[in-house]
Amino acid sequence: MNPDVIGSGEPKDNAFTPTEKLSYEQARDELVETVGILERGSMGLDEALKYWERGEALAARCEQHLANARHKVEQVLGNGDNDPATGDHRQ
Repeated sequence: MNPDVIGSGEPKDNAFTPTEKLSYEQARDELVETVGILERGSMGLDEALKYWERGEALAARCEQHLANARHKVEQVLGNGDNDPATGDHRQ
């Protein structure tokens, strides 16, 4: 077994937990791990593409969590004058 090789080389469709079931912390930690795996470059193209796609999905999930948290904070603070499209805050 080569210690520099990660994975079996045969990713399965169900190898990953669906991103919608991941908390922010879980998605972030898995994204960091996925980036590390890709940076090592110790896999074939097909497996690398699977990890790339997973990384994109994890990043989108993190962004979704952060947008939801931002929305909740704005509601609590009563900042109804924020433009969610640009992030501009009127004071």
